Amino acid sequence: MNRPHAPASLPDPTIRMSEGWHCLHIYYRIDQAVLESLSDQRREQGRAELTDILDPQAEQAPKRLQSSVVSGHAADFCLIMMDPDPLKIDAVVQRLRSCAIGAALEPTYSFVSITEVSEYVPSVEQYAERLQREGDSPDDPAFQAKVRAYEQRLPAMNQQRLYPEIPPFPVVTFYPMNKIRIPGANWYLEPFSVRSALMAEHATSGIRFAGRVSQLITASTGFDDWEWGVTLWSRAPEHIKDIVYSMRFDRASAKYAEFGPFYVSYVMSAADMADHLRL
Repeated sequence: MNRPHAPASLPDPTIRMSEGWHCLHIYYRIDQAVLESLSDQRREQGRAELTDILDPQAEQAPKRLQSSVVSGHAADFCLIMMDPDPLKIDAVVQRLRSCAIGAALEPTYSFVSITEVSEYVPSVEQYAERLQREGDSPDDPAFQAKVRAYEQRLPAMNQQRLYPEIPPFPVVTFYPMNKIRIPGANWYLEPFSVRSALMAEHATSGIRFAGRVSQLITASTGFDDWEWGVTLWSRAPEHIKDIVYSMRFDRASAKYAEFGPFYVSYVMSAADMADHLRL
């Protein structure tokens, strides 16, 4: 006896976070032997399907979807996706796997994380206390102006951390990282006040690249093998080298940071990417 089909279920609200989005970076290599074994008709069909699947304006697309061509041998292209529903992100991966050229798309690396407002982002009160520790007087009009300016921009900064807009920059680099746990440099044995001060120094270094580099830090503790993922979008390739080199001299990095593999890629639409990859 045939059983009736169960109605399509709605997304499970319990897999949505109270704030922030799920995030996936995934890298693919083209299996040339498999690609060449496909008929011209199937390749044409697969290319059309890939372009449709990776259209960030499509109704089924995640909130954020960006495609880019990867430099080097580690992968051919990269997808960055963010959405409140992790299954909506995974649906893109599954549609690619099952499309006409899916057998030729070999995943080589992925990184699962979530967006967050770091515990090291100071509140307005903490920012004012930091200014005083640096020698600013609360009676100074310049002190008050700094605090007011920070109070006005903090909500927008936190909104960008939780629900990021992808900047219109052509270059993107991704790498995972940890804070190390070794004798004499165990980040997790330092008091919060020390860690907060080190991260404030680190943030100050990054601010110097405003307008040239846009940074997104996503959290992966419990989600992946690393603790954070760093995504850098830049106006020009040299800005990536400059900011990474510069910030490695900060004590938070020089003493406590462990870096994973680096991937640099160049943003393209799905159609341009298919042309570039000769699909």
